[in-house]
Amino acid sequence: MKVTETKLKGVYVVEPQVFGDARGWFMESWSKRKLKEAGLDVEFVQDNQSYSAEKGTLRGLHYQLNPMCQAKLLRATRGTIFDVAVDIRKGSPQYGAWVGVELSAENKKQLFIPRGFAHGFITLTDDVEVQYKADNYYAPECDGNIRWDDPDIAVAWPIEPVILSDKDTKAPTLRERAAESLNFVYEG
Repeated sequence: MKVTETKLKGVYVVEPQVFGDARGWFMESWSKRKLKEAGLDVEFVQDNQSYSAEKGTLRGLHYQLNPMCQAKLLRATRGTIFDVAVDIRKGSPQYGAWVGVELSAENKKQLFIPRGFAHGFITLTDDVEVQYKADNYYAPECDGNIRWDDPDIAVAWPIEPVILSDKDTKAPTLRERAAESLNFVYEG
């Protein structure tokens, strides 16, 4: 398993080793031991899965506030997505910075996003399934989001979204969110 840090400290691309032959292929999609050896000591407690029927479906930018914030390990098991992480920790030298990685069923790459980051993705193909592990349980009272097109963050989405939820369409900007409720603090 290859674990590579992105330009955002704490966000990693995880590439499982794939073994293939004439029958198909096999891979370990997750190994607590191997991630710990790479410096990611995370105790996942919940698996989630989403399905998006249409190319251009955008989900995000989402997060959960403390005390229910979540680290996530995401992968596309069908189709292709452009997956994005945004640092929203107050005091972070990379506050408001983002990184995006293409994840697909073909490339089998995964993205590890630590606590204190917002997350979103856009589907680049039809019929997309995304699976992810979380290290904390979902808590609706701690749910939050930031506008996908926040000009201060300026994510360079590879395509324009076609489908957005009402929640994501009406989301505030990072500046508006930071002023009212963000409780993530950079700890160096």
